[in-house]
Amino acid sequence: MISGVLLSTMNFNKIKTDLSASIVVFLVALPLCLGISLASGAPFFSGIISGIVGGVVIGLLSGSKLSVSGPAAGLAALVLAAITNIGDFRLFLCAVVIAGILQMLMSAARLGGIANYFPSSVIKGMLTSIGILIIAKQIPHAFGYDKNEQGNLTSLFPFGDEDWHELLMPLQHIDVGVFLICLASIAIMLFWDRPVIKAKFKFIPGALIAVIVSIIIQEIFTATQSILMLQPEHLVQIKVAADPSEFFGFFKFPDFQGFFNGKVIIAGVMIAIIASLETLLSIEAVDNIDPDRNVTNTNRELMAQGIGNMFAGLIGGIPVTSVIVRSSANVNAGAKSKVSAVVHGFLLLVSVILIPTLLNKIPLSSLAAILLLTGYKLCKVSVFKQMIQNGKYQYLPFFTTITVILMLDLFGFYKPLKGEGLLIGVVAGLIVALLAVLHGNLKNSYYFHKEKYQKGDKIKVHLSEEVSFLNKASIRQTLDHLPENAEVIIDASNTKYIDFDVLELIKEFRDIKAPLKNISCHIQGFKEKYKINNSHNVQSAH
Repeated sequence: MISGVLLSTMNFNKIKTDLSASIVVFLVALPLCLGISLASGAPFFSGIISGIVGGVVIGLLSGSKLSVSGPAAGLAALVLAAITNIGDFRLFLCAVVIAGILQMLMSAARLGGIANYFPSSVIKGMLTSIGILIIAKQIPHAFGYDKNEQGNLTSLFPFGDEDWHELLMPLQHIDVGVFLICLASIAIMLFWDRPVIKAKFKFIPGALIAVIVSIIIQEIFTATQSILMLQPEHLVQIKVAADPSEFFGFFKFPDFQGFFNGKVIIAGVMIAIIASLETLLSIEAVDNIDPDRNVTNTNRELMAQGIGNMFAGLIGGIPVTSVIVRSSANVNAGAKSKVSAVVHGFLLLVSVILIPTLLNKIPLSSLAAILLLTGYKLCKVSVFKQMIQNGKYQYLPFFTTITVILMLDLFGFYKPLKGEGLLIGVVAGLIVALLAVLHGNLKNSYYFHKEKYQKGDKIKVHLSEEVSFLNKASIRQTLDHLPENAEVIIDASNTKYIDFDVLELIKEFRDIKAPLKNISCHIQGFKEKYKINNSHNVQSAH
């Protein structure tokens, strides 16, 4: 059956391109699987397991041709907190299984469009917070203060627990060799990301080069018996199997008592929500960069992700989502079908069987460098500037989400809720966004007018005085169902406020979707501040 599914996706004229792309995705995914395991406080082997499941299992079941799934940085902070709170990795695996089952139920309930009901300000606030948490948790590994495999910024900066002179503690804990390898890795990746270098070596990821160079540096330190030589606790530690039976013994299975544990159930619900949102956002992004403009069935995707997470939890893996980093690498490498994602999963399996000794030479500080840059990309200063420029309806939910998450999960403001910060922060951001909308609706009630039309008629879509993110789903549905070869006028003449998400939706329809259906789309009445050009010489539609 599996071979049949795979063969049905193949175009043998393009199989060579897919195989080439799978190698690129494998090279991107390998260091990320290890790094995200580190950030999650999970065994390194569990990250590889999730990469394999994301490639093979989800790759076969997903309706997306180009999306690639695996362990995601966006879940690392949540997984770390959950493992810490639950206190037992085998119990935590039950949370991953629960998350998978919930995703399957969400698919059955046809909730694949749920991401449309979350304002981008809240989602960006969540992702920005995750970036800050990732950076905070990797700083100890960058310094070489690996007191535990999870890493913890508060180990270096124990605010409230010790005297303020303890702020100098990082200087006491720096391992010079570790720190130099981290700096070298960051420098390599920044250099590799320059447009000139990126164009010449676009199929070789900078993270992989950084890892290879870090191994070489460590080998030089070891050969020369330098005082900078890294100790074993600063290196990746994956078990090496002497025979196949011992290898299969490395897989961990859940302690099924976890299904009756309240902490485990809560963690499972949180993972299901965050993983589903991240997957749906990634799928939307992948569809937008797909050269063939394929549209993925989001309900089928949730089912595939749910089965993948349930399977990962049963054999010792951490949660998986569709990941935009791997997926964009897949698209840029020229992949044409899901063969690329599936083969990359098999390559991960082969690597952990054949070269575990080589993987164990990777310094943790090199993986920390990868995660530090990953975290920075999620919380760049430009994101904050953009949200402020977009107005209070954007920045108030954004900053509320960030503040609540960091107060709970980073600083432990209320310890009984530590670990639930992501979910509570998202809820807080949603409440602020809803209150802002309700405040606007007290003055201007919302309506969205759609005129009746027949094929070939002119269609005029009137936007009301207040258009919020709550209207995003209905507007998307209306625009997506407009007939081919139509002439459409989107009129905002009477509108006082249009949400940023809706503006982006209208731009996407005008510039991408309308031309594909041979729809003539005209924009009128939009204010200059919306930065969307009005059409000229537009005649009214009846």
